[in-house]
Amino acid sequence: MPSADRIAVKVHESGDGHVALVTVNDRVTTTHRVRISPAERERFGGDDVADLVRRSFEFLLAREANSSILREFDLSTIERYFPEYAREIRS
Repeated sequence: MPSADRIAVKVHESGDGHVALVTVNDRVTTTHRVRISPAERERFGGDDVADLVRRSFEFLLAREANSSILREFDLSTIERYFPEYAREIRS
């Protein structure tokens, strides 16, 4: 299934950053709330916040089931679990 059909991302501004509401349709459907600070957006190359979040979920789904992904987290939390995230997401 193409990621566009599998990962739905809705982004809105929140304070000085953004919040993304993500729905992943895989074997089960999960929802996630991701906070993106201006510093994270700059660090991970997120001119388009929705695209950054979608690519981040593609990265996560290549490593774990959507049911294992935290339901709410800051974008930089990914790097705590997967140290290669920052390098790979920018490329």
